[in-house]
Amino acid sequence: MNYLSHSQRDTVDDSLETGDQVYGRSVEDIRKNEYPLLEGTTYLDHAGTTLYPKSLMESFAADMNTSLFGNPHSQSPSSIRSTARIDRVRARILDFFKADSEYFDLIFVANATAAIKMVMDGMRDHGPFWYGYHADSHTSLVGVRELALGSSWCFRIDQDVETWLSQDISNLSPCRFQAMLMENIGLFAYPAQSNMNGRRLPLSWPGRLRASSLKQHRHVYSLLDAAAFVSTAQLDLSDWEKAPDFTALSFYKIFGFPDLGALLVRKGAGHILNKRRYFGGGTVDMVTNAVGDLREAWFARKSTSLHDALEDGTPAFHNIIALDSALDVHQRLYTSMDHVSQHTTQLAKIMYERLSALSHHNGARLCTIYRDSSSKYGDRKTQGPTIAFNIQDRKGRWIGKSQFEKLAIVNGIQLRTGGVCNPGGIARFLNITPQEMMNNFEEGLRCGNELDELNGKPTGIIRVSLGAMSNIKDINTLINFTSLFIDMERQAIEVWVVEKWAANGAVHTAGPLPERKTFLHSTATDMARTEKGFSYPVVMRDEQCNSVANLAIHIPVQGVVESYVEKSLQLKSVQQIKPASSRWSYKKWVKRLRRFICD
Repeated sequence: MNYLSHSQRDTVDDSLETGDQVYGRSVEDIRKNEYPLLEGTTYLDHAGTTLYPKSLMESFAADMNTSLFGNPHSQSPSSIRSTARIDRVRARILDFFKADSEYFDLIFVANATAAIKMVMDGMRDHGPFWYGYHADSHTSLVGVRELALGSSWCFRIDQDVETWLSQDISNLSPCRFQAMLMENIGLFAYPAQSNMNGRRLPLSWPGRLRASSLKQHRHVYSLLDAAAFVSTAQLDLSDWEKAPDFTALSFYKIFGFPDLGALLVRKGAGHILNKRRYFGGGTVDMVTNAVGDLREAWFARKSTSLHDALEDGTPAFHNIIALDSALDVHQRLYTSMDHVSQHTTQLAKIMYERLSALSHHNGARLCTIYRDSSSKYGDRKTQGPTIAFNIQDRKGRWIGKSQFEKLAIVNGIQLRTGGVCNPGGIARFLNITPQEMMNNFEEGLRCGNELDELNGKPTGIIRVSLGAMSNIKDINTLINFTSLFIDMERQAIEVWVVEKWAANGAVHTAGPLPERKTFLHSTATDMARTEKGFSYPVVMRDEQCNSVANLAIHIPVQGVVESYVEKSLQLKSVQQIKPASSRWSYKKWVKRLRRFICD
C-alpha cells in the first residue's frame, strides 16, 4: 500500500494531535486559537519563515498603544523607555540562547545576511584574509569569498573539514593548501543546518578550531550560520570556550515576527569587528570633519560595548520591542525550543517515511529524496524537519517542480521549489557540475523561473519544512496530494452521464458514453480518475462489478484542467445525494457526498 490507510492515519492523528506530552496542550487548539489564517491552507515552508501567532500581534499592538517609545538616541522619557526595553530584550535573547553576557554580546541587525556581512566587513578591514566555507552553505555565506582577497577554499564534504581540523597540511600539496597557510587572519564559515535538506552539521567544529595548535588554524575565526537551525532547535552557547566566534541568525525564523536578525559575538573575538573603518550614527562619541585638511579627519568610536560601537544608526527599536512579546508568547505556547525540536522531529520522521513509501504500480519510487548519508530522520542531532525531493513518473522521467508547485497551490499547499539559495547542495545532490550550471544559465535558467530540467537533470528541488505548529494533518494533506502523481493501473470503466436525480435520491443516467474511456485505477485507494476531465458529473462503474457499492460519482474541479486535481468519490450508497441545483459548486457536491465516502 502506498500510504497509510484511514484507520492507520487516525491512530497517528490521536497520538500526535493531543500535544500533551510535548507542549502540554493540543496542537489543534494552538492552531485554532493562534493561527486562524491556517484555515483552508497547508503551510510547509517554515524554513523560509515560520508563522506569527495571533496573540503575538495583539500583545505587540497593545504595547504600542499603551506606551510611548521614542528614538533611543536621546534623553527624553520616551527615549529612556526605549533604551531600557532594548537592554531588557538583549539580555533576554542572550538568555534564550544560553549565552552568558560576560562572554557574549548581541548586535541587532536586519537579518542573518546582514550579520554575515558585518563579520565580512570586519575581516576585510584587517587586510587580506583567508576564507574557508562549507559547500552546503547558504548563498549569503558563499558570497563572502568575493571579498576574501587572501583567497578562499570550499570544503566539499564534512570529511574535508575533519581532515583540515585534525591533520597538519603543511607537507601536503602546496598548490592545494597554500591559501590555508597564510599568516593573515582567516574565517571558517558553515551552516548549523542545511537550508536545502535540513541535515545538521557538527557543532563541535568551532571549539576544535579554537583549541587547535596546528599552523593552518592560526588566527582563524569561526562563523556559524544558525538561521535554519534555530527555527526548530535550541542553540546552546553555554560552553563559551567551544562556541563559535560569530553566530548569525534571524528571529522571524523562530517567532514569525518581527523581521529582525542578530549577530552573537564571543567577546574574545570582538576586536575583529572593532577595527572596521566605517562608522554610523550612534556608534561614535566624537567626529570631526576635514575642512581643507585631511589630517583633521578624526573620530572616537564608542567603547562601552560591542553593540554600542556596531549598531549603526537608530536601531530598529520597535522591532526589538516586539521581540519582548515574541519571547513571552513563544514560551507560553511551546514552553521551550527543546519541545519544539521534539515535536517537529517526530513529525518529520513520519513525513519522510511516508514520502519514501510512495511508489508507482510497477514498483518504481515516486520520490527521490535528497538525504545526506550522515543524517537520520528521527535523530534531531543530525536532521532537522526539512525534506528536499523531486518526483518521477513510472518510467523514471522527471516531473517538473514548477508543475508540482502550481498544483500544490491549487490544492491549498504552500511549499518551496527551486535552488533555495544553496548552490552547493543543489550541485551535489542533482549531480550538476559548475560548468553545467554555467551552461544552464546560458540556456536561460534563472532564479525562480520554470525551466525545470536541462540535459536530463532537474534544475532545482521541492522543499517541505515543518514548524512548531505543524501537525499530522499537514503531512496527510501533502502525502495525499503527492499520491496523485502516482501512475496507476489502467483498466476500462464504464462512464455514465448523470441525467437527473429522482425524488428518492436514485441516480438516473442517460446510459454509457458512446466511447469507452480509459481510467487510472489505484490499487492503493480503490479510486479511479480520468485521464481527461469531464465538465459534468458522471457515474463510473467497474465493468467487473455492477453493485451500488462500486459506483463512484466523479465531480470535476471547476476552473482546473489538470487531471491530477480532479476528485473522485467512491460511495457506500447513492441514496439521498441528489443536488438542490444543477449549478452546484464543487464544495457543495463534496459536502453532500462526504458521508458516503468509503473508508
